[in-house]
Amino acid sequence: MPLDPFFAERLRVHRRYLIGRVLADLRARLRALWPFAREAVAPASADASAATRAEKTDAAPAALGPRARARAKHRRAALAWDRKELETAGIPGPEVRIAEHTIDVPGRPAVRVRVYDPRVAERSEPLPACLTFFGGAFRIGGIDYPTTDAANRRRAVDADIVVVAVDYALAPEHRYPTQVFQGYAALEWLFESAGRLGVDPERIGIGGASAGANLAAAVTLMNRDRDQHQIRLQVLEVPVVDLTGNHLDLRATRALGIPTLVALRELRSVARTYLPDRRAARDPYASPLLATSHEQLPPAVILTAQYDPLRGDGEAYAAALRSAGVDASAVQYLGGTHDTSIFTAVLPAARRWHADVVAALRRLHG
Repeated sequence: MPLDPFFAERLRVHRRYLIGRVLADLRARLRALWPFAREAVAPASADASAATRAEKTDAAPAALGPRARARAKHRRAALAWDRKELETAGIPGPEVRIAEHTIDVPGRPAVRVRVYDPRVAERSEPLPACLTFFGGAFRIGGIDYPTTDAANRRRAVDADIVVVAVDYALAPEHRYPTQVFQGYAALEWLFESAGRLGVDPERIGIGGASAGANLAAAVTLMNRDRDQHQIRLQVLEVPVVDLTGNHLDLRATRALGIPTLVALRELRSVARTYLPDRRAARDPYASPLLATSHEQLPPAVILTAQYDPLRGDGEAYAAALRSAGVDASAVQYLGGTHDTSIFTAVLPAARRWHADVVAALRRLHG
């Protein structure tokens, strides 16, 4: 099916962005090779070395100098883009009760969670809950991003469940496996706090989008391996579950006119930012698809998009779960892209996406 016309202009902007990044990187490499420019690039090289040392020790970004400032600028731009998209193409979230908590994580930074409670009046019966992780390539995003907050609000109300959103640490300031341990600590806290939150501990699910789906799947695996809590459902939206890149479906990017080398560079940069080294990509908590076994995992609902190279990851993970005897379904949205779900005000496929996620979450009531 052709790409939905809604994405045409966004595709042109995205292509320019990706090609611009490649050209900027090439210019930087050429300047580094030019002997008369070495003194000029020395401060940047020194900053890169400082960044490497700081990333290994989870140092504060302020210590990274120009690189940290560049990341902060990029994140501000991403937040502004997200705010604009909600205003022009999204649907704001309804009013719900919100509470925030900070959870200690042994050996790692504490993590903030936000609890969305749809109950407008006192109700005696506990509700199901879903622990959820935002997307953003491990390096941008957060529970304060407008589209993420709006989606959590709408899903809490429409599915009549408590949504617990995890504000995990971003890379490269904090690298794998920090985010997985933060997610697992949040899961344990949710089960331990179920009574205080008015949540039924027998009806808790987990979910996430893109990088957040990676973390949801990883936390689910860790929970299985530690023989801990009964997770009833996992909802994985456009998941990246193999950071080796071996399951990317680059036919999707070629169909969009994005050169394969350009697409690979961008996708591999995600893994380089998140992982401490290339070998970590084969760790099952970094790449849940590569786990030795997928048995005894909770039922899964997986959503992918036709024009998203991560559709290969989603399809492969659904197949792996099914082969292990897990009740797993996968659906692909034709004409859609990786970020289809946020355009609920203008795109029928996005509204259907929301409805399908809500239908999956309502299974927790049963």
